[in-house]
Amino acid sequence: MLLARVFSNIYKENGGIILIDAKGQKYICGNPSKEKPITLKLMKENLKWKLIVDPEISFPEAYMNDEIIIENASLKEFLMSLVKNLGRKEITTASLVSKKIFQLWRYFSNFNLPGKSKKNAEHHYDIGGKKGEKLYDIFLDKNHRLYSCAYWKEDTKSLEEAQQNKIDHIIKKLDIKKGQKVLEVGCGWGGMAFEVARQKGCEVTGISLSKNQIDYCKDKAKQLGLDNQVSFDLVDYREIKGQYDRIYSVGMFEHVGKKFYNTFFKSINNLLKNDGIFLLHTIGVVDKPTPPNKFINKYIFPGGVCPSFSQIIQPIEKTGLIVSDTETLIRHYDKTLESWLKRFLDNKKIVKDLFDERFVKMWEFYFASCATAFRYRDLAVFQLQIVKNFQSAHRTRDYIYS
Repeated sequence: MLLARVFSNIYKENGGIILIDAKGQKYICGNPSKEKPITLKLMKENLKWKLIVDPEISFPEAYMNDEIIIENASLKEFLMSLVKNLGRKEITTASLVSKKIFQLWRYFSNFNLPGKSKKNAEHHYDIGGKKGEKLYDIFLDKNHRLYSCAYWKEDTKSLEEAQQNKIDHIIKKLDIKKGQKVLEVGCGWGGMAFEVARQKGCEVTGISLSKNQIDYCKDKAKQLGLDNQVSFDLVDYREIKGQYDRIYSVGMFEHVGKKFYNTFFKSINNLLKNDGIFLLHTIGVVDKPTPPNKFINKYIFPGGVCPSFSQIIQPIEKTGLIVSDTETLIRHYDKTLESWLKRFLDNKKIVKDLFDERFVKMWEFYFASCATAFRYRDLAVFQLQIVKNFQSAHRTRDYIYS
């Protein structure tokens, strides 16, 4: 079978699997464990060619529909094993062609205008109405409810500690002074904004396109007694007005869309004071520009795309803004996603009661596949510090690590 040959080619050097087709025919691919080999069972005959032509969407959909069964390994363990061997190569030539076609279609069809951007945000962050709030409580950190890459130092022991590290790292990079006006573009559930206000005694405005998030943030601000210091608005980044000493955006740029990168940085340029500092924290690809992942785009983040470094830099240059510092966070998001996945699966009965079994498998694949991509494939996190003039930039990084 051609699919067996594809798997054998992937597992040339390390490990292997047993592949069983819908008729019960068994194929040994690579060098699987003799005691408990990872076994992939295909429950439908058409998967023999669908997994060759378009594995990026066919595999997760088959897994969600119980048309693929994995034995002697979890989904995460199987994906880690597979992608560790695959690396940054394409699975097949056919899958590469399929991606190129998808990239072209997306170029002509995807426009993240304000109305579309709001619908995209609602698809993920307002999922299931009030049920969605319970979903995010299940797997996010308990202290700040942050839904972005944490910062794992050598001695970091928990997700909560790692997310606090991330907040502290960003606050130091922003070099915020007491009394300054700060804007957070894409505020999530407010954890960063509350901590910035508490630590630095400044006025913080957070914006989001998710009604659930804004309602939650406003209630939380009152509970914390910070509603006179922190405010939240349901507004698009293209519509906000004012001038700010510091601006930061964590995990939102992935939703902007390539056609609007210029617009995004022009907006930041207009909102930032002349001596201000902007920090951008975004997932990105370490390779040349690539199309968005089909599964993620269809089921998890419609309209989303992870930029390459070159795609970020070019629109910044056009605005006249200056990149004063850049850091690539590698081997941080895989650990964050693994933490979310463990908490999610530890509570999958609750998730199943909130939604259904298919939803559980969909989100299991989301967490597991993304963790794998950050560990072995092409994803990293870029943190860019951006200013308007040389005088706003620091000469060294001592102020961050002192």
